[in-house]
Amino acid sequence: MPAKPPAPRRAPKSSRKSRPKRRVGLSTVVGSGFSRTSLSIPLPPQRRRFRQRLLTWYKRHGRDLPWRKTDDPYHILVSEIMLQQTQVDRVLPKYEEWLTRYPSLDALAGADEADVVQTWRPLGYNIRPRRLQAIAREAVERYDGRLPSDEATLRSFKGIGPYTAGAIMSFAFRQRAAIVDTNVARVLYRIFVGDGDPKAHAMKAHLWQVSRAVLPHRHVFDFNQALMDFGATVCSARKPLCEACPMARGCLTFASAAPPVPRRRPALAAAQARTR
Repeated sequence: MPAKPPAPRRAPKSSRKSRPKRRVGLSTVVGSGFSRTSLSIPLPPQRRRFRQRLLTWYKRHGRDLPWRKTDDPYHILVSEIMLQQTQVDRVLPKYEEWLTRYPSLDALAGADEADVVQTWRPLGYNIRPRRLQAIAREAVERYDGRLPSDEATLRSFKGIGPYTAGAIMSFAFRQRAAIVDTNVARVLYRIFVGDGDPKAHAMKAHLWQVSRAVLPHRHVFDFNQALMDFGATVCSARKPLCEACPMARGCLTFASAAPPVPRRRPALAAAQARTR
């Protein structure tokens, strides 16, 4: 009986072929809020298509709102504070009433706090009128009754965060400033991301990067207003109008939700072709 050949010797541990280390990115970090998608900034052709479609839509369907007819920084500030967690139809009458009673930062700064809170009702979240008055008093004391136009100084006011600062800069001072509020975040997430936790801190930071990337150099006012309108009326939270959405083609969320097109078997396809 022939002897069995000796078993191959295993290479020493130090000479084994090492496995390539797994590259850990945003999509593989546990607890990062991401799953299978690696985040990336939209490419220039994607940005151009998005801008063109959004601005075309806005020209036809943009809402006629009074704060879009002014570039007064104070008026813009009032509208933005009022619109925090409050629907547009509730803000409209209160916006006009507020500006009639407190037509300037000086008028608001010198008003009685109790009267200011009473005028705010019934919008709710009564910390907002107090913060608005505090901003007015600081503007009067430090900036001659005017709101500054640069981001750093605007954000030094308590109650003005990155979104409100961007809104004032783009709507009042016509500067190229990105915005991300709830509506804008939903639009950008659905179209350009489509996967992962939209509430994760890293995701929120990424959506700000996307907003800055897609922002045009011209028509910034219309573009930012269009983003908010689009999120409020088409790409809404509960019942988005995906079938009528001009962004559906190229939207990652819509593409992942669409049923796959069935592939016909070659033999069946050939048979059907012969009967045509």
